[in-house]
Amino acid sequence: MPLAIQTFMPPSRTLLSLAASLMAAIACQPAKRPCTGCGTAVVAAVGEPSSILPPLVYETVGRDIGDLIFERLADLEAGGSPVDTGAFVPRLASRWERLDSLTWRFHLRRDARWQNGRPVTAEDVRFSFDAFADSVLDAPARLSLVNRIRVQVEDSRTVIVRFAEPSPEQLYDATYHVRIIPAHIWSGVPRESWSADTSAERIVGSGPYRLRRWKRGHHLVLEADTTGPKRPHIGRLVWRFTGNPDAALNLVLSGDADLLETVGSPQNASRFEGDTLFELRSYPAAFYGFLAFRVADHKGRAHPLFGNRDLRRALSSGVDRSTVAKALFGKASEPPSGPMSQLLWINDRKVAVLPFDTAAASRLLEEGGWRRGPSGSRVRSGQPLAFDILVPSSSGMRKQAALMLQESWRGLGARVSVTAVDFPVFQERISKGQFDTYIGAYLDQPSARGLADGWTRAGWGGTNFGRYANPVFDSLLHRAGRQSDPAAAKVLYRTALDTLNADAPAMFLYAPSTVAAVRRTFGRVRINPYSWISEIPDWTVTSPSQVLTSKTPPKSP
Repeated sequence: MPLAIQTFMPPSRTLLSLAASLMAAIACQPAKRPCTGCGTAVVAAVGEPSSILPPLVYETVGRDIGDLIFERLADLEAGGSPVDTGAFVPRLASRWERLDSLTWRFHLRRDARWQNGRPVTAEDVRFSFDAFADSVLDAPARLSLVNRIRVQVEDSRTVIVRFAEPSPEQLYDATYHVRIIPAHIWSGVPRESWSADTSAERIVGSGPYRLRRWKRGHHLVLEADTTGPKRPHIGRLVWRFTGNPDAALNLVLSGDADLLETVGSPQNASRFEGDTLFELRSYPAAFYGFLAFRVADHKGRAHPLFGNRDLRRALSSGVDRSTVAKALFGKASEPPSGPMSQLLWINDRKVAVLPFDTAAASRLLEEGGWRRGPSGSRVRSGQPLAFDILVPSSSGMRKQAALMLQESWRGLGARVSVTAVDFPVFQERISKGQFDTYIGAYLDQPSARGLADGWTRAGWGGTNFGRYANPVFDSLLHRAGRQSDPAAAKVLYRTALDTLNADAPAMFLYAPSTVAAVRRTFGRVRINPYSWISEIPDWTVTSPSQVLTSKTPPKSP
């Protein structure tokens, strides 16, 4: 996310002490070939999760850590379509079959074990689905499960998953949302107290790493679980928690961390030029940014300006979105052809978008009665073409985007102000419809169903804060979501997006590529954009003595 260059401050004694203890923990000697269980990898993380127990995880860093401890029944391959049953790979379940239009059977791996040695059972699966659907825990995935999925135990290693209605994404819903947790540990703990339980002994999974320790406010350590079927090459993972992106970036630049999910802006990436210790890995990010117009208020009354479709189209045509995307995130970023990241499987360059055409934009404004005055600003019937862009003050990228839009629209004759507020205030204002326009960013999941919450009439109670509604778009989106053939579904989604773009309820500004920093001593590096570090069990260490120790740490004062 947005990063700003900041002068590096020397690490404190506590950080130096941690670095020294981490280096002492590296048990393997230098090797010329990859080794198993070697070395320590240190991750510079922005923020600290409140929990890593899957039903309680809200932050992406908590998901990153939890995905190495806990497993799903199956995983969707990166870039795979959730309606393609061939795009799923086994995890806790070794195989599965569809019994009828509403029912699936999953068979657990015979070697599936909890990290305390007990077998993973079908009751663990049933218990986990029930926990994720519990309103007391209120897991982010709860609405995808409650009243839609019922799980039953057939025998100790076989689970039946029944759906309330047919859907082409049943296999996705049965596997993606829920990480399996041990019933024998958590069933006796009242769920209202789960979030307050900070006992590391209860964090027991079936995945490739186990929790070793968590010093809250400072760091968390995972160690490879060498008893499982998937034995990681890297023996220890450490998350160093920082308060902001600058601090995380500086941990890497100083050599005190090995991995950073995103270095941020092109200016930050340039700081790695000529660096022999790190390489930059570019991969498509799972989010997109946009400017939304407030089309209507909470009662459905049209906005005095942006209730007009032609005005929205004129303003959209007056912005060079490609220039905005590349200026913010670098040449690998692009303006999306709709409300989606580069990752979403329906992403299609054939989707019709409004072209950048300032002459056409000016004609639309003139036809709408907006005439330039002596100052160059446009007025219609005494009303100036003036409005505000709301952004969160914590996002330098969004503020920069707002200033670029302000300048583009000034050339068209619009007077545009930019208001930056603290993020909680930003969230409150957009949820109450207290804005003209705002710049937002949404995180994609592999399913395209999220488009409904953000851009249909049904989303007025969700994240469709601009109150856009078009029954034609809603109908096309619904039909696309019922199509089981991926190719046919993609055609329907493309038609739906053509309709949305023609209405211009928003300008879809950027679908970035993220640039990660990775120390060169790691091999077989593969990044899953939906959970960037989840493939690290397959990474190798070719020179474990160089991990974290490539730079001699300064002596403690």
